[in-house]
Amino acid sequence: MKIKYIFANNETTEIEVSEEWGAFVLDLDRLDYNNKQRETRRHCSLEALNLDDAYLPSDVNVEADVIRNERYKNLEAAIAQLSPDHQRLIREICFEGIPAVEIARREGVYKTAISNRLNRALKNLKKLLE
Repeated sequence: MKIKYIFANNETTEIEVSEEWGAFVLDLDRLDYNNKQRETRRHCSLEALNLDDAYLPSDVNVEADVIRNERYKNLEAAIAQLSPDHQRLIREICFEGIPAVEIARREGVYKTAISNRLNRALKNLKKLLE
């Protein structure tokens, strides 16, 4: 059996070997080919990866998020400066979504009293935020 051998400098030669050695070399070539194929399947091109989206999705606006967080901090600090009654009223109506009618019923007052209280609380909050 003849086996083709390629040297590192790309010169080729054919060598006559026995059938047993020929089968052994062919098995080695097959194993080498399979290993190379297995390695290439594990890798992918860096161009195929969008690394920016992997670490920071393109639909996220970091600057807007930072500004929004700063505004929330300022709002929380301003609300903390209000009286406890105004803080509770703003929290219940604006953040928890409790209707003014329900708060009025619970406190035994008219809805307009709650609306007037809320307006005063929001006016004070606006002054603190300016």
